[in-house]
Amino acid sequence: MFFNAELDGPSTLSWAMDSPLSPVIANFNMEDFETKAIEEATHKPACWNRYVDDTFVIWPHGQEKLMDFLNHLSGIHNKIQFTMETEEAGHLPFLDIDIYRKMDCSLGHKVYQKPTHTNLHLHQKSHHHPANKHSVLSSLVHRAKTLCDQESLAPELTFLTSVFKQNGYSHQQIQRAIKPATRTNKTEDKPTSTVYLPYTQTTYGRLNRMLAKYSIKSVTIPPRKISSYMPPTKDAPGLRTPGIYRIPCECGMVYIRQSGRSIQLRIKEHEKTRETGSTL
Repeated sequence: MFFNAELDGPSTLSWAMDSPLSPVIANFNMEDFETKAIEEATHKPACWNRYVDDTFVIWPHGQEKLMDFLNHLSGIHNKIQFTMETEEAGHLPFLDIDIYRKMDCSLGHKVYQKPTHTNLHLHQKSHHHPANKHSVLSSLVHRAKTLCDQESLAPELTFLTSVFKQNGYSHQQIQRAIKPATRTNKTEDKPTSTVYLPYTQTTYGRLNRMLAKYSIKSVTIPPRKISSYMPPTKDAPGLRTPGIYRIPCECGMVYIRQSGRSIQLRIKEHEKTRETGSTL
């Protein structure tokens, strides 16, 4: 039996998460934790491999003793709790990998894809630089070649080919990503400067070639997203910001002032002074 144990809740201890050392310190703490936890366990796993807060475990002692081991892990520290996901039909997702049991009881591995995945990627007709579109194809192909074993690689590449075609890419573009041409080492002059240009399909290529003659490298800036044209959806800060406020009085007069603190706080101060009869 193999299963995936996952840390539940805060990574556990109260580190200052804005510090760059926090992940390193947390990892050191977890290494010490898991070493002591396995040493003190009555029954030990045959395999224990952890990445951040996901742990792949092979357990050879049966289901009942597995629950005892899980309770043992979660009982060591009240802020370090584990949840468990066991294999189903010989398959277990771990990170981006689907680990499965072969007929000879050895373990194979291939790309894991969530059931809710839509297979929608950057479309070939989208207004982006061709290099950005090619990187989508090449990165997915690279992931397949990295995560799949020899038995699973060919079916995964066939699946990716159908997905790329659904996203508008031609056979030549797909083959160029699956079987990239070998690059020859050419000595090129280093650019003297770099310019950042918004990508426009009709003009960027011409500007790129013209600037290259003067050893100027051009880099594309992605187009603005639709969300950048829309107003923010978050609630307006309202009285939580400084500004000018206007308070009507019972006598008919109006009190108008400007505050550097939040208007909400200033109004509360006026309410307190009215109750006590003092003045601000």
